[in-house]
Amino acid sequence: MIEETIFSKIIRKELPSDMLYQDELVTAFRDINPQRPTHVLIIPNRHIPTVDDVTPEDEAAMGRMISVARKIARDEGIDQKGYRLIINCGEHGRQEVPHIHMHMLGGDDVGPMLSRKD
Repeated sequence: MIEETIFSKIIRKELPSDMLYQDELVTAFRDINPQRPTHVLIIPNRHIPTVDDVTPEDEAAMGRMISVARKIARDEGIDQKGYRLIINCGEHGRQEVPHIHMHMLGGDDVGPMLSRKD
């Protein structure tokens, strides 16, 4: 059985979202708790729990996530100064929803990649 997630419901439009893009492979919408002026989640429509669950049949969706990020960056006007794309994986990667999702953050300096852990 495929695990039902909040993202599954957003893809099917059973939950409201500020959707920016949707096609047969991916869906993109604004994060409800934005960490930067632009914070968009880009997800495959097929449920894939983590990066470790990606198979060769998922390559088109994974590539589409990147091309959709490029389109949204231009639409949002953050393409010139830059943005960050993040995919978390598993507990130590701090993945909160068990459905691959790529965060697109921009519109402001996103800060250092990692803070030092002493």
